[in-house]
Amino acid sequence: MTEVAQPAKPVSERTLFGHPIGLTNLFGVELWERFSFYGMLTILGYYLYYSATEGGLELPKATATGIVGAYGGLVYLSTVLGAWIADRLLGAERTVFYGGVVVMAGHIALAVIPELAGVGVGLVLVALGSGALKANASSLLGTLYTKGDPRADGGFTLFYLGINLGAFSGPLITGMLQSHVGFHYGFGAAAIGMALGLTQYVIFRRNLGEHGRDVPDPLPRTAVPKVLGALAVAAVVVAVAWGTGLITLGNLPDVTTAVIAAASIAYFALMLTSPKVEAIERSRVRAYIPLFIANAVFWSLFQQIFTVLAVYSDERINWNVFGWYPPPNWIGSMEPVWIITLSPLFAIMWTRLGNRAPSTPRKFALGVVGMGAAFLLFTLFSGTEGQSVPILFVFAVLGGFAIAELMLSPIGLSATTKLAPNAFRSQMMALYFFSVGIGTSMSGVLSKYYDPSHELAYFGFTGLVAIVVGIIVWGIAPWVSRHMEGVH
Repeated sequence: MTEVAQPAKPVSERTLFGHPIGLTNLFGVELWERFSFYGMLTILGYYLYYSATEGGLELPKATATGIVGAYGGLVYLSTVLGAWIADRLLGAERTVFYGGVVVMAGHIALAVIPELAGVGVGLVLVALGSGALKANASSLLGTLYTKGDPRADGGFTLFYLGINLGAFSGPLITGMLQSHVGFHYGFGAAAIGMALGLTQYVIFRRNLGEHGRDVPDPLPRTAVPKVLGALAVAAVVVAVAWGTGLITLGNLPDVTTAVIAAASIAYFALMLTSPKVEAIERSRVRAYIPLFIANAVFWSLFQQIFTVLAVYSDERINWNVFGWYPPPNWIGSMEPVWIITLSPLFAIMWTRLGNRAPSTPRKFALGVVGMGAAFLLFTLFSGTEGQSVPILFVFAVLGGFAIAELMLSPIGLSATTKLAPNAFRSQMMALYFFSVGIGTSMSGVLSKYYDPSHELAYFGFTGLVAIVVGIIVWGIAPWVSRHMEGVH
């Protein structure tokens, strides 16, 4: 069966800098959501393992970094629920709004509820809300462009600029508040940031027009009891697993990785066998599998900014800036500086290169290789002791992180929307975030093996593994491109 042709770009389409006007609203809401998310995430690990006199909960350091990684993985796991709600109940546009409301509630819980109770309630709400917002904001952006629109990669790169403006500013504010008045004020600032994002989204909602208002696969009313029953069973299973000690704070990242991997396999199987997916769409899903794996490897290194490198920042980096010592969580703001600087240049480069740019799988390969090479640079200071790593060196290495990220992440978002079967539009985006989730929870698993006395082995091994994976993806790039069936 031949694919239905996409409608031509309307002559009357409102644009800004050549892109659909709706991009501005999604740019803003994602900026504030990332402000709140990264502002909270960069101080979370310290809150968990700092002593009580420093305002922390005094958990073991490996447990704390493992929780951070597992929590990040659970955020991306929850994207499947958010995508399902969009595809079957509310549509992407309304799901983005309600997801933001739940995120704000989670940050408020972290700010006002003390001890581990606040961590539990807050992180669950932020994970559920972020999962709903993230998958659908990206999917909604994809609907603004028709398949084959050469502006799409540039649009997603500009969208990525909004993400990183939030990721840059959030840690600066929360870090200063945490170090001067306490952790809970930092969490409160994250709640205010999300509130600002929601306000902007409501005011400029009309810019999205009718995009994302439809429900692609409405849930029949007769199926509602089954869905509620399934949710109840899932809640009971989690409660029993926690109550019996099958899941603990110590093994949470391992369990999270396994659950997301199993869910990913199930989703690939569903899309490859569903009668709602046409033959050409199944070919594209098969092409997506090696990109999925490469993406997971990339993020298993990148997300260590919030696990291993958070500890590294606290214990190994010399933060002395003319006698002033910034909060160690500011390491979370360094890489976004590079993204903010470089993303417009990448957007211009991809637009000008057009069809002469490297293929999507080769962009992925370059991103993974670049990430591995950047990680290897940390071995240069592996023999030193104490807080002796120059901050400018770390800033330069994180520039390598940024170049690798720009080669892979916005391109991955764009490719996901292009390769998605029509019946699984939002859920395909959730599958992309599953790969990020596997990488993120793996950053918590790997953090257990980090020790300042064995940095050469740790950074050397993880960096080399990533480089090997990138080389393999480069080698199979022609096969992937053939199966992408008309998607560059």
